[in-house]
Amino acid sequence: MNNQQTLTAAAADTFTIGGDLTVNRMGYGAMRITGAGVWGPPADKAAALATLRRAIELGVNLIDTADSYGPGTSEELIAEALYPYPAGLVIATKGGWERPGPGQWTHNASPKHLIEALEGSLKRLRLDRIDVYQLHAPDNAVSFEASVETLARLREQGKIRHVALSNVTREHVERARRIVPIVSVQNRYSFADRESDFIVDYCEQNKIAFLPWAPLGQAKEAHDAIKKVAKDLDATPLQVALAWLLKRSKVILPIPGTSSVKHLEENIAAAGVELPQAAYDKLAAVSHPPASLRG
Repeated sequence: MNNQQTLTAAAADTFTIGGDLTVNRMGYGAMRITGAGVWGPPADKAAALATLRRAIELGVNLIDTADSYGPGTSEELIAEALYPYPAGLVIATKGGWERPGPGQWTHNASPKHLIEALEGSLKRLRLDRIDVYQLHAPDNAVSFEASVETLARLREQGKIRHVALSNVTREHVERARRIVPIVSVQNRYSFADRESDFIVDYCEQNKIAFLPWAPLGQAKEAHDAIKKVAKDLDATPLQVALAWLLKRSKVILPIPGTSSVKHLEENIAAAGVELPQAAYDKLAAVSHPPASLRG
């Protein structure tokens, strides 16, 4: 794709989150701008800051992050690179994990922790209100309703504009919606990892945004299939995977992450990849046991 540097996120069309936040459908995930193991500062801070600024130049107006990325590092870098924020930029962050060390994640979606996590995010991001605040994952040791009710109260207090969910089942979404409007769901999903297919359909029916993470399938069959399509389209495998997601549903907002300006430009260029229906169908037919992606 020789024109990738001229393509912007606007080529992916737009979606309006929660009825009032219109964003370009190609977003950016800010987990990878942290250090190894999603821990501490990046090896090349200048590159991380440059990547964030380039994302804005390329029309990205949806950035996804979390307090646990670093922890805190990703949010701090976003503020350092972009504050004061350009008009229309939506920063979606999350709370519900604690980080004992590199590569280690432990649940904590207790009301006390979520309140502290939100306050920390507000401070690091230099905001008075988070546009989209996501429960990072349900906590088996805490009532799911208690977690969501806490976010609903914070929304009533004006500290959260919209409540969202991550790593959930359809049942979780339905239970949460009885408490507070849910504007987005973020789950692992790709052309070769379709465990959340029916959740995507549910989101589409209810005008809820769906943010997929891990856009590339992990199985050899998936890699072989996407490499062939990519070669035919003169694109990269990840560009094809992102194009498949954009074609799958109008509510899907891909959030590929990178700490490299070059890779960012390649990812955003996926917004302009025209995926033929035959290629889409071929990739959609790739399947493998979902257990192969679970650790």
